[in-house]
Amino acid sequence: MEEPKVFISYSWTNQSHQELVKHWADRLVADGVDVILDIYDLKEGDDKYAFMETMVTDPDVTHVLVICDSSYAEKANARKAGVGTESQIISGEVYEKVKQSKFIPIVCEFGNDGEPILPAFMKSRMWINFSSSEAENENWEQLVRLLYGKPQHVKPKKGKAPTFITSDTPIPTSEAYAKFNSLKQAILQDKKGLKHYRRDFVEACISYADDLRVRERPEVESMGEKILEDCGKLKAVRNHLCDWVLLESEISDENEFSESLIDVLEKLRELKSRPAEINQWSDSWFEAHSVFVYETFLYIVAALLKSGAYKTLNEVFRSHYLIPRSDSYGQTNFERFDCFYGYSEALQSVLAPENQRLYAPAAELIKRQADREDIPFSEIRQAELLVLLMAFITPDTCWYPATLHYSSYGNGYPFFVRAAQHKNFSKLALITGISDANELRKKVKEGHERLDTERWYNFHYERNFWSSMNMDELDSIK
Repeated sequence: MEEPKVFISYSWTNQSHQELVKHWADRLVADGVDVILDIYDLKEGDDKYAFMETMVTDPDVTHVLVICDSSYAEKANARKAGVGTESQIISGEVYEKVKQSKFIPIVCEFGNDGEPILPAFMKSRMWINFSSSEAENENWEQLVRLLYGKPQHVKPKKGKAPTFITSDTPIPTSEAYAKFNSLKQAILQDKKGLKHYRRDFVEACISYADDLRVRERPEVESMGEKILEDCGKLKAVRNHLCDWVLLESEISDENEFSESLIDVLEKLRELKSRPAEINQWSDSWFEAHSVFVYETFLYIVAALLKSGAYKTLNEVFRSHYLIPRSDSYGQTNFERFDCFYGYSEALQSVLAPENQRLYAPAAELIKRQADREDIPFSEIRQAELLVLLMAFITPDTCWYPATLHYSSYGNGYPFFVRAAQHKNFSKLALITGISDANELRKKVKEGHERLDTERWYNFHYERNFWSSMNMDELDSIK
């Protein structure tokens, strides 16, 4: 960090003012600033005008503090005495290089009109108030930061252009985004009626996604292209819901949030079903929403893991979800979390490399759309590994971990790696409802047999995911 070198220009108004200027100079020196001041540096026999000109124009002097009081302003404006000569030099520098910030007005007095007393050539400059001891103490850090080039408020790093700028497909920024911002403010300000803000936000998201559901035969050449386009449009809803989970899971009452999240998941589940009003259809019409629900569910699980909402995750996995009317058959009215799984065979034609076949086209699309910096694709895979573990230990559920096709040897998942420590295993225990690691291992082995993971030959590096889940090491470090 470059050491600042400062010249102080002031008027010898009186002894008291001179002592005040020296006090400021001493304080700056104590803060590591190299200060040039006539009291320190001007000796008998020195040419004071040459001294002034040298200090003002010296390129090694990083800043010139102009101590502005009524005496300084009067002499500078009238070009009187030493200040007049000095101010001519300063004003020349200022006017030649308007944008440079070498010269800093330090205001010592305010006029009857409440305006700072400044010489004419300084009136357009940003100033610092040192008109009282209180003002000095309040603004001292601002001055020192300015001299060191370390301002308190720094312009943030420029981000990427918003999706609604870079995407050719419409996204629900107008309503859902506005509703999310209203909800966010309500949460942060602890407003009453939070349920109403949340309901409006969720309804805006679901309504947009529902409008994209196919209700009559699409007039398209490629159903795969249609599904790909619709998934691109639906990605904005995925992001809105993910942002909501990240925000509210850390702030709101856990029981209230869990209940609202289950309600949202039920609404998502309905989006992948056939709209009740249509009687003739093809299953491929609903594949875009099937993939969207699958993807969004993984993002929600990843967001809950990120925010440490382990009890809410337990609620998500142990809840029963109402089956939509158009999908209801027989006597069963409820499903488990595996209802959120999605697949699209039609995507094969638009995503698979030439002369190749993808093991899981939906996972390929999820990978391509994984553009969030706060929840990267690796965290989506970790979320799916957790969902798979829950499928192993939850009777009457099944899950095919499609995104784990993109894992590789030695691909450790931090949540499971850390669960070797007892304090972190307790987090996994909250999610699973199983507090004993040996009991969990037993349940997972039973799940392997039930789901017959040996048939998953397409997972070249690991078929049963025992190692990925760090099963042998769970709760081994007390």
